[in-house]
Amino acid sequence: MDARLRISRLAALALPLFLAACAVGPDHTPPEVALSPRWSNDGPRTARPERLAALGEWWKDFGDPLVDRLIEEAVAGNLDVASAKAKVREARATRREAIGGLLPQVDGAGSAERLKTAGTGGSVTSQFQAGLDASWELDLFGGNARAVEAATRGAEAAEDDLHATLLTLVGDVATNYAEARGLQARIDLARRTAASQRRTAELTRSRFQAGSVSAVDGAKADAQAASTEATIPDLRASYAQAVHRLSVLTGREPGALAALMAPVKPIPAPRRALPTGIPADVLTLRPDVRAAERRLAQATASVGKAEAARLPSVSLTGQLSTTGVRLGDLGRASSIAWSWGPSVSVPIFQGGKLVAARDAAEAERDQTLAAWKSAVLTALEDVENALVGSAQERIKGRKLAEATARYRQAAELSRTLYAAGSSSFLDVLDAERSLFSAEDALLQSRVAVAVDHVALAKALGGGWTRPVATAKPETADPAR
Repeated sequence: MDARLRISRLAALALPLFLAACAVGPDHTPPEVALSPRWSNDGPRTARPERLAALGEWWKDFGDPLVDRLIEEAVAGNLDVASAKAKVREARATRREAIGGLLPQVDGAGSAERLKTAGTGGSVTSQFQAGLDASWELDLFGGNARAVEAATRGAEAAEDDLHATLLTLVGDVATNYAEARGLQARIDLARRTAASQRRTAELTRSRFQAGSVSAVDGAKADAQAASTEATIPDLRASYAQAVHRLSVLTGREPGALAALMAPVKPIPAPRRALPTGIPADVLTLRPDVRAAERRLAQATASVGKAEAARLPSVSLTGQLSTTGVRLGDLGRASSIAWSWGPSVSVPIFQGGKLVAARDAAEAERDQTLAAWKSAVLTALEDVENALVGSAQERIKGRKLAEATARYRQAAELSRTLYAAGSSSFLDVLDAERSLFSAEDALLQSRVAVAVDHVALAKALGGGWTRPVATAKPETADPAR
């Protein structure tokens, strides 16, 4: 009889482990989506898989050590990254909390009392108690297992959110750096152009004193130089704002990088084209798409958890206690009491609450599925927009470079002819105005080429690939 009892007890312990593999509710499978074999704005070529590794630290292709430095400082000090790290720690802690639901729960208690009972002649006695309470939900239908699964997928989504934050951060740093360098170049161009126009104005005044031109020409020359100089304050303000943004992105006060950025450096220019791969690559390379898929998996597991809540639950409970009038009595066989056995809880009538909870979980799963599809389409749109924008901006840049060269020739020739008295001042005025506009547009186009390169790298999923420490909290509490 004892042997059969031991066998039945072992079977009771093994049963939940067997049934846990048969958790109720749907199992997550990555959704399928039909994608084109190539990008519509990138021609027929595709990139070999090994080339996709070049997306990891694409900004190094600019060949500017200061860009590398600023990005590293931003990764270390940016506050959005710090918040994303904390969310990763929170999600991991939530997962550990869910795992605790699979394990036995044991609580201990103890008490000591001095008692005086009426009718005993005023005698005082002592009573000591100690005990343990234990319980273990057998998780027959996998509700707790589904909770762990959901928490695990949530932790994975939080990690992908961190990578998405890093991707955005790296792109923002590179973009603001390129814009700051472009504004420096435009300020320098405006200064040089204004100085040239001032020299033309001096020449015009000399010719006026000689009686060869009217005072109108001199006034127009001074007005054009002043108009060019008037563009500088707005450019300076925009430059300061770009530097302020860079400083904040690195986690510092707005003016922290002013001295570092003050020396003029060229506008960063990509030396190579990015490997674009195929549209299906965004499913694995874009962290926001990966996070959306993990949240779909999390919502699917939550459906199983809600379904399990509608079914009976079985727990093993036990209690061990000891009582005595002296401390030495505790633990003696005569003072020990114990009990153990299974308990069953069956939801019979909950007013539709459990069914509603399951329906809500299913609706949330549909929302996350739609969010995943939207993330995929947005990623594809980002890449296509970046591809066409980058290609067209390069064509525009080549045409602007050609136009600038022609306008420069025209300006030089018109000034020479004007100095020799063979051309009107109107020709000089028009040539200088056209040259300044063309040179300024060319500088803006070069910035746009760099910014479009950054946008394409972000759209393809290129970002920070080095390990990021997430375990250390920002707030140091006393040792626990």
